[in-house]
Amino acid sequence: MLDPRMFCIFFTAHTGLLSLGPIDLTIIVLYFILVLGLGIYLRQFAETSNDFFMAGREMTAWIAGLSFISANLGSLEMMGYAAAAYQYGIIVAHAYWIAAIPAILFLALVMLPFYYICKTHSVPGYLRLRYGEGARTVSAVSFAIMTILMSGINMYSMAIIMKVILGWNIHFSIWVSSLTVGIYVMSGGLLSAIFNEVLQFVLIWLGCLAIPIAGLIETGGWHGLVRRINAAMPGQDFTHLWHSLGSANSNPMGVHWTGVVFGWGIAISFGYWTTDFLVVQRVMAAKDLRSAQLGTILGAFLKMMVPLIVIVPGLLALVVLPFKLVPETMAGLPGVHTYNEVLPLMLARYCGPGLLGLGITALIAGFMSGMAGNVSAFATVWTYDIYQPLIRKTASDQHYLKMGRWCSLLGVVASIGTAYLVMDFSSIIVYAQMLFGFFIVPMFATVILGMLWKRTTPAAGLWGLVAGILSAFGLWAWVKLDPAALRYVAFSSNARDMAENVYRAMWTLIIGLTVTVLVTFFTKPKPDAELHGLVYGLTPMPSGEAIPFFYRPITWACIVGAGFVALNIIFW
Repeated sequence: MLDPRMFCIFFTAHTGLLSLGPIDLTIIVLYFILVLGLGIYLRQFAETSNDFFMAGREMTAWIAGLSFISANLGSLEMMGYAAAAYQYGIIVAHAYWIAAIPAILFLALVMLPFYYICKTHSVPGYLRLRYGEGARTVSAVSFAIMTILMSGINMYSMAIIMKVILGWNIHFSIWVSSLTVGIYVMSGGLLSAIFNEVLQFVLIWLGCLAIPIAGLIETGGWHGLVRRINAAMPGQDFTHLWHSLGSANSNPMGVHWTGVVFGWGIAISFGYWTTDFLVVQRVMAAKDLRSAQLGTILGAFLKMMVPLIVIVPGLLALVVLPFKLVPETMAGLPGVHTYNEVLPLMLARYCGPGLLGLGITALIAGFMSGMAGNVSAFATVWTYDIYQPLIRKTASDQHYLKMGRWCSLLGVVASIGTAYLVMDFSSIIVYAQMLFGFFIVPMFATVILGMLWKRTTPAAGLWGLVAGILSAFGLWAWVKLDPAALRYVAFSSNARDMAENVYRAMWTLIIGLTVTVLVTFFTKPKPDAELHGLVYGLTPMPSGEAIPFFYRPITWACIVGAGFVALNIIFW
């Protein structure tokens, strides 16, 4: 028999940092009503599987771009990188600049034409066309597992927000928010997710911008913040991007510039931004190729701005909080706050009535955005790349539409169980980076060789992908079983968790590429006739000569690229 006390524990709300006033509660309730209402309203526009999974391919560049970056700007990004900034300093901004901008521009100019021209529903769908069913199945299963695990991160992040700010029970928070996402994604599919992500993007900026503004005023501006950090952390460089990367021993992360450039800037970055279907799906829903490219480039520009509302709060916490934060593994100790709580703690510090409600709504929106992205991507990959080819090959369009709706809800329920895995890692971003290395980096090695080198064979694509996944797990297990192995994997025994992740990703990419190339030389390639539309040199690319100069994707890509270089110089 169930113990009645369990129900009391589930619904009991403990004391939070702040009490919400009527206006704060009204803002939060109105947001939930708006989200659910929008999802239910958009159900009428998702009558076919193409409408549900690809939003009918009718999005403008602005909508696609805002959704593209909002799907990435979930609670994982906001809370995870704020926590990492507290741990490691401004060096974490590399996640937004060198580990994002070049890869996003590469996606826009080089890879999107293939994805869009071949009209694939997913990245595993491209692998089927390029390599065959084997590569598609491995990538689809691994991606489905990853999306469920990533969705669990968003759930756990939401629970932290409710615990820190409101004092709500963690289990109650997880279920209420998760079911809300499940209902609106199940109703409108990708179309519902995209429109909610645009709304959430605006709310995130409105709600979180108060923290850096108020914090920088309190600390005397950027230069005042730098002086206070240097005084509080003597001998540690928390305020330079590149200056301390000449040695793994001269920065808090314990990473050398090779790890930042090759592990973070190439392996994880290009793997995530070019092959993670969670984000690629958004711009593939654009009405035409040029809109998809311009939307992606717009996303790159917006990505460069995000450190203002994510990294700066983490740096401010180093000098304005009256206590030190601890790793998530110490969360059970009385009276402590963990790294993952940086953003809600700063929100509680700087936001009063009304603004507090808006700020909490912004964090809820971040959770909704990240989780909705994972759920909609999971539904697409499960239906098109696992269920249809492996379980039921011939069925009506309405059958696949129903399957997409129900597996959206199933994905929500399944990922609830994965939320608790985060507790075993120092911060949520460390956990996420580990997952990227396991699943995304091997897929990038396979995709990029297949896209740029026509000689790559179907067998090579399959075995290169398998080798990459197994090597990532093997390197992780090696360090877990023998901590001394860290000096071989990350080139330093002082490497922290995130440094280990970026170096593991680098080795995974190298191994995946090497195995793919070696197997290619001993196996038979596909004839050129089967590779049209899939490989560079065999695909007629649309010409942009007839488009005015300022409407060309390459023009705006160069402008964003110049801004990227300038930021790295300014914060060197």
